Amino acid sequence: MSRVSILVVDDEPNYLVVLSELLQDEGFEVFTAADGEAGLAVVDNVDLDLVVTDMQMPGINGLQLLARVKEKKKDLPVIVITAFAEVDKAVAAMQAGAFSYLAKPFSNDELIVTLRKAAHHYSLIRENSRLRDQIRSTTGFSGMIGKNEKILQVYQLIEKVAPTQAAVLVTGESGTGKELVAKAIHLNSPREAQPFIAVNCAALSQNLLESELFGHEQGAFTGAVAMRKGRLEQADGGTVFLDEVGAIPPSVQAKLLRVLQEKNFERVGGSTTIEVDVRIISATNRDLREDVATGSFREDLFYRLNVIPVHLPALRERMDDIPLLTDYFVDKYRQELARPALSISPEAVKLLLRLPWEGNIRELENTIERAAVLCANDRIEAEDVQPETLYGEERPSWDSDLDLQQLLPEDVGLNDVLYAVEKKMLVRALYDTDYVQARAAEKLGITKSLLQYKMKKYRISKKR
Repeated sequence: MSRVSILVVDDEPNYLVVLSELLQDEGFEVFTAADGEAGLAVVDNVDLDLVVTDMQMPGINGLQLLARVKEKKKDLPVIVITAFAEVDKAVAAMQAGAFSYLAKPFSNDELIVTLRKAAHHYSLIRENSRLRDQIRSTTGFSGMIGKNEKILQVYQLIEKVAPTQAAVLVTGESGTGKELVAKAIHLNSPREAQPFIAVNCAALSQNLLESELFGHEQGAFTGAVAMRKGRLEQADGGTVFLDEVGAIPPSVQAKLLRVLQEKNFERVGGSTTIEVDVRIISATNRDLREDVATGSFREDLFYRLNVIPVHLPALRERMDDIPLLTDYFVDKYRQELARPALSISPEAVKLLLRLPWEGNIRELENTIERAAVLCANDRIEAEDVQPETLYGEERPSWDSDLDLQQLLPEDVGLNDVLYAVEKKMLVRALYDTDYVQARAAEKLGITKSLLQYKMKKYRISKKR
């Protein structure tokens, strides 16, 4: 462990010598300065752990030195030595950020205890800072994982964009973590303490989306039994994240453009203009420029949303991050499933590195989650993460006549479909069996424990 480095500033040479020898005998590394200017030079050039300064000195006095040190290194502890009668100056020093003060005369023990407390305090600050930097280097922001050069560039862009009020458009394939980027921008912005509200624009019809965003007045339409504030109003002062913004119909696009331009709107069925202060972050896995060219997306809205573009790379473009992501998800499900010994074999990780990951990070997480639930002996092996284990060798016979074009929108992602279908099948099986879990699990061809886990995952009630 390195020695604690102390700067002692005092204009009395004899006192400097005595204090320096005392502190060296106690194991401290001591630097001395006969005035404030010399002390500031040491602060600039030495990695110090704390500063001790006398209050009364010619030139720069103790209070002025304290202020200058805090300008340079705001967390560096400063201890001020005052005369017994200078209580008002000691109070002023504490208000200006001094760690503590010592009134003359003081004992050597009192001095050493105070210095050790200050050094320990500073070491904790430094360790916390180091850990934050370490976390940022591996997780970036808000749960984002990765060290690949492309994702590091995303982190850097987030760091630049977050403090501003600029609209951000996040692009990337389904499952790459676009909402995580939006949350990271919000959490690193001045709006951090205000609401972050996400709206999936592709999941709602035109009327529902308009009501969801702008709210409605009582009686605005059938079923509007009371006034309801929309997401934009609820997020006043904060951030609204519009996921799959390309799915917004033209009539709603016009109202959203007005919010971006004028910061106001009316609720559906209302005439009162509502002022809002919200930051809009949007995301899409579509090429909005093509939608602008075909006329399905307003050009003026596109440019309002796309002030700062942030593109997320696909997982296949950052395969070197798979081990980090895998460790993160294994740890996540180790805790969620209460399996403290859960681990993954090197062979399984090697297989994960060879798979295409068309569903990106979301698909990887789904794979780890499934393997964590089904693996034997708390160890995920290569066979647990094989893609074919999802369905087995035989394919269902009913899929030959399935017309996906009639059932699904063209831009819906595979994992979105799997999530929706799985939840609906669970609910239907439970309903058909009068919520008898053993029978529902048998109907679905899964174990009762797996059914219970998935019910918890999708927040499905245990009773009808």
